[in-house]
Amino acid sequence: MSRVITPTTPEQLEAYYDLRWRVLRQPFQRPRGSEQDEYDQVGYHRMVVNAAGAVIAIGRLHFNTPEEAQIRFMASAPEHRGEGHGVSIVHALETLARAEGAKHIVINCRDNTLGFYLKCGYDIMEEADTVQNPQAEHHLRKVLTPHNRIIYRPDWCLELQQTWHTEIPISKSMGITIEQYTGREFETSASLARNINVHGTMFAGSIYSLATLTCWGLLHLQLRERQLQGDVVLADGQIQYHKPVSQEPRAISRLSSMNGDLSTLTLGKNARVLLKSQVLDHDTPVAEFTGQFVVLAKNRKSEGR
Repeated sequence: MSRVITPTTPEQLEAYYDLRWRVLRQPFQRPRGSEQDEYDQVGYHRMVVNAAGAVIAIGRLHFNTPEEAQIRFMASAPEHRGEGHGVSIVHALETLARAEGAKHIVINCRDNTLGFYLKCGYDIMEEADTVQNPQAEHHLRKVLTPHNRIIYRPDWCLELQQTWHTEIPISKSMGITIEQYTGREFETSASLARNINVHGTMFAGSIYSLATLTCWGLLHLQLRERQLQGDVVLADGQIQYHKPVSQEPRAISRLSSMNGDLSTLTLGKNARVLLKSQVLDHDTPVAEFTGQFVVLAKNRKSEGR
């Protein structure tokens, strides 16, 4: 299990700067020491470490003005690229920037990372001429708003939220909102006050609905990620209740729990997928849901209903 930490010990800082040099400076024949600058003393550093404590991704935030923060020195170990650690670093740094009062964040990036930052909600302010200079950097900017607190695909999540409230009225009645999407985890919340029973805890049916919709939402977004089309329906669902929900409820579904083959949709065939979610009482897992979903291929909507 990986986690985001702040490097503080001499050993952690050494590993942090070593990864920065190996990924961002060594390939360009830059010497040791070139991976650091004057902002390191006043910047905010974050890194992802695995269960063994090894550094697998890093990033830094510093302030250019009280309102403008800048993310720099983003890097992932080559053997861990594509695992979502870059999103974890951006999320941690953006959360910090918001807490420190930043109004917007800027990033300079090359062509090879441009697509990643666009997916994280950044806009191109100055496009670099990478034809004349392949190492030129694009200048990106993200204005921090309540909507784009969602780190990955914020526009997609806003569309999904609106779809839920329009086409699944119970989601609006329950106060279900999308809290976060990282590409690998999807988190929702609900209003306890709108789902409370005579015991002062959340209705079991509401817990089930929140858990189901969280899995459904992750599957919906993954279809978009893979440029696949189909209607998601629940075929079967089972839930285990461990404790009552007495605080604001949250639910999380992780891509690592998904089991199934979505590629059958490209052949015009329905896809069957298993997904799991956890419902939390604030931060404590109290219920576990397992759902069997069917994605109806566009030319077979009438089958399997």
